[in-house]
Amino acid sequence: GKGRAFCAGGDVATAIRDINEGTWRLGAKFYWKQFTLNYILATYRKPQVSILNGIVMGGGAGASIHGRFRVATENSVFAMPETALGLFPDVGASYFMSRLPGFFGEYLGLTGTRLDGAEMLVCGLATHFVPSERLSLLEEALCKVDSSDPAIISAVINEYSKQPYMKEKSAYHRLNVIDRCFSQRTGEEIISALEREALNKKDDWISKTIQSLKRASPTSLKISLRSIREGRLQGVGQCLIREFRIACHAMQGKLSKDFFEGFRAILLDKDKNPKWEPSKLELVSDDMVDSYFSMMDDEGWEDLKLPARSNLPAYAIAKL
Repeated sequence: GKGRAFCAGGDVATAIRDINEGTWRLGAKFYWKQFTLNYILATYRKPQVSILNGIVMGGGAGASIHGRFRVATENSVFAMPETALGLFPDVGASYFMSRLPGFFGEYLGLTGTRLDGAEMLVCGLATHFVPSERLSLLEEALCKVDSSDPAIISAVINEYSKQPYMKEKSAYHRLNVIDRCFSQRTGEEIISALEREALNKKDDWISKTIQSLKRASPTSLKISLRSIREGRLQGVGQCLIREFRIACHAMQGKLSKDFFEGFRAILLDKDKNPKWEPSKLELVSDDMVDSYFSMMDDEGWEDLKLPARSNLPAYAIAKL
């Protein structure tokens, strides 16, 4: 990420352009390559150190969170904001978000909430926190050590790490409420549970969370919830294969046009007023959601085929 971001939404913009030109399959080809890269990073023998000194969202999260070491700073901002765009957390997010404490992954995936570096560290998205002024020293030390032993690399990063301060208003302090509400079976039940909490307790955080959910694409919320739930029981490869199917359906646009509408409202016209179709959660049937998870009936289309991996270290085998 040259500059302030480890991502920029360029993949979404390019996919939309290709779709508008009648070639959604170019987008599918891109996602095939991207998800294959995510898989290789997740199961890589060499330890990867990602320095997350800025915005880490979407594809930027896929290029870093799957690696062995993730170094957050006071400048880190993580989010998977796809539901506001009519999409769903992809790049293997259904794998790494479903493994966060309690139902914190469901909360992040459905609301698109932003986390800072301290929150990334405490929930496990980051492995270390290093103040940005020490990054050049850390990079120098890592280059000098010239080792691929994870224990040695971890010890070097530890030398420059510190325990960050977590702000009082952090959502992570509300893990009990998050677990109570986001453990519910359906999107409708999650919102009802949050509304019940709001009646019992005046809390701006609860009303903001409800607003985020109500602004998001109802179809995206249902797909995302199911995807993260399935991810809890699957290896990283299975998660990416499933996410590739969903992404292809979204780009083809036969089941829903929410992806195009989200792109228009958030990234193109920037009026932030998308007109979702269906417009309410209760209008999105289980059959509609099932369709996104099924193989595509389109000539020449095939499921994502991931490369064979061998001689993997134990930590990578655990992800399969």
